[in-house]
Amino acid sequence: MLLNLGVNIVLHTPPRLVITGRPGSGKSTLFRRIVDKLRDAGYTIGGISSPEVRVGGKRIGFKIIDLLTNEERWLAKRGYISRARVGSYGVLLKEATELWKKALSRALKADVIGIDEVGPMELKIPGFKYDLVNKVLTSPKPLILVIHYRLDPRSIGLLASKIITVTRENRERLNKELPKNFLMEVNKYYGRLQNP
Repeated sequence: MLLNLGVNIVLHTPPRLVITGRPGSGKSTLFRRIVDKLRDAGYTIGGISSPEVRVGGKRIGFKIIDLLTNEERWLAKRGYISRARVGSYGVLLKEATELWKKALSRALKADVIGIDEVGPMELKIPGFKYDLVNKVLTSPKPLILVIHYRLDPRSIGLLASKIITVTRENRERLNKELPKNFLMEVNKYYGRLQNP
């Protein structure tokens, strides 16, 4: 886009990748592969991931992990008493909020922002949606965002982003192609035009 202010200035839009799909489709695996590819190319990735925690094959909760420091806290636990609940899980609001705020502050200084995922539990964190809409989505940083399959992207301000739906049928191809393709977009955005 060219903006005419008496001088020619080229405004670049950062690459934005939004991943969605049903549970078990491979969204988080694809997210990790993209993050690993970017890190291998020398980029810093800030943000969070929210992996499930299983004990003896049973899911007992979810953690929230800072992608830059690997610091982790509980996001939600099965049976935990909390005013914020999603199904049988209680959200640990204080722990999750503290980690989210620190991770966000670091992410805004990183080369790329990644969030896995934006879902019902994360949206219970006080300030999460506000920060997402007013800080993450307005940032000039490339973005990789995993969103819950039932979440309407417009409800969090995602109007013009590339949305990829992962399925069991396409996940192998996406895991092969998307990390390389997104790295090429990030390289182009930062003016690094070498091959991935």
